[in-house]
Amino acid sequence: MSYLLALDQGTSSSRAIVFDARGTVVAMAQRELTQHYPQPGWVEHDPMEIWQTQLDTAREALQRAGLKATEVAGLGITNQRETFVLWDRRSGAPLHRAIVWQDRRGESLCAGLRAQKLGPLFQHHTGLLIDAYFSASKLQWLLDALPGARERAAAGELAFGTIDSWLLWKLTNGAVHATDQSNASRTLLFDIHENRWDDKLLGIFKVPRELLPEVHPSAWDYGQTAAEHFGAPIFIGGLAGDQQSALFGQACFEPGMAKNTYGTGCFMLMNTGAQGRASAHGLLTTATAQATRVPEYALEGAVFIGGAVVQWLRDGLGIISASSEVEALAASVPDAGGVVLVPAFTGLGAPYWNGEARGTITGLTRGSTRAHIARAAVESIAYQSTALLGAMSADARAAGSAPLAELRVDGGASANDALMQFQADLLGIAVVRPKVIETTALGAAQLAGLTVGVYKSHDEIAAHWQAAARFEPRMSRDEAATRMAAWEKAVRQTVAA
Repeated sequence: MSYLLALDQGTSSSRAIVFDARGTVVAMAQRELTQHYPQPGWVEHDPMEIWQTQLDTAREALQRAGLKATEVAGLGITNQRETFVLWDRRSGAPLHRAIVWQDRRGESLCAGLRAQKLGPLFQHHTGLLIDAYFSASKLQWLLDALPGARERAAAGELAFGTIDSWLLWKLTNGAVHATDQSNASRTLLFDIHENRWDDKLLGIFKVPRELLPEVHPSAWDYGQTAAEHFGAPIFIGGLAGDQQSALFGQACFEPGMAKNTYGTGCFMLMNTGAQGRASAHGLLTTATAQATRVPEYALEGAVFIGGAVVQWLRDGLGIISASSEVEALAASVPDAGGVVLVPAFTGLGAPYWNGEARGTITGLTRGSTRAHIARAAVESIAYQSTALLGAMSADARAAGSAPLAELRVDGGASANDALMQFQADLLGIAVVRPKVIETTALGAAQLAGLTVGVYKSHDEIAAHWQAAARFEPRMSRDEAATRMAAWEKAVRQTVAA
């Protein structure tokens, strides 16, 4: 039984992928997920839609692969991280829609904590900045907003979980309430050095400990799916937040290796090994996907709006009818014609961290067309990622580490050759795309494979990684610096607005 099933529950869709032991995709299924925007700055998902689409895609992927559940060695789950669900332990019913990582409703609470100078406390214990991006402030908001919820939580009647926990609960019919270190590290409630929920932080956010899942390594025995879901139980051997899972799937096992995932947002992680050092340049310190309880870390930069800007071109502006059209439209003009689009629709993430910023388009002239706007939208993905790597490189230099030699890339937008070439041009280093760009799901499958014995070591997994394309920089460093200066000017205008 060398087949592995990965459930990849993302912000925009639920997917399931069957891999063989070499990491080759055998079959895949995907369903788009409905986005709910109750008011500006709020983003929600239906937890039952998350569950049903994930269950449906898993069944469909197995059917397409021609496999029975008994032929699957293990199942791994990877997920949009800071998004969470609050549910009733007895009935399993959600009390509210899932509040998504992009949601900003906790910002006023976070601003109050920052005003109390609590930032260093949180950074020391969690590796994070105080920001509504993470789960805790929105969980406090929800416990306050729902009548009786706080009392019921303290009485042990309710359960909190990031999406991995929610899916694990549903797959096991409520038998297992757990999460892994990588997901727990994104809540603002978890001490990444002690590998435990922190009582002081729980007190600050007024979160009862009774709500919380158990925390285990990413490669772990998480039980079995209930037989009714797939016709027979499947062993659940891995959980990991999507970005840590992608770092694992990219075989970035050595300190100094880095990857960037181009999804709804963009997320760059650099493995720092046993060194959980704080960033001086607006990055986060986060727990990696781990096979043991021994802490391992990465520096992370998060861009809130990456590929989602293309969805906005489709659904908001209506200048394309399908996301697949954007590459040709952007390529129909030689450059953006001076147009710069800063997609701060839900604030700016690393390294800027301005939750109040909102999107802008600058440099418009009478000659600007929808093609220029489309190109500026696509280029914004590369500009934001370049700003992240600049901050990451500065932290690496301060720590005496060698400069990054290459950036491994994955995610849907990494298939865009023009974008990857532009990214290499701006960065000044090689951008390398693997043969399997579904590295988020692959990482979850490989973690499960470690648990069930399909793989014996990290080295065995790394041996399967292969490059499919390598993009070397062509642009002069002066030209790249001029482009980045124009981007930073647009960011300053966005923040000032």
